[in-house]
Amino acid sequence: MSTDLSTVPITHPAQKQALADLLARLEEGIIESTDEEIAAAQAEVAKNMGW
Repeated sequence: MSTDLSTVPITHPAQKQALADLLARLEEGIIESTDEEIAAAQAEVAKNMGW
């Protein structure tokens, strides 16, 4: 999977850097998470999105 970070809407340069760092770690396979951890992270991110 690839992502063009120049098309991702951001409001602060630190957001783009954080996304780039996360993408790099994902590509390296460093991040290991359980299904429960992923679900908890999704819930945390989505709670302030107004969805």
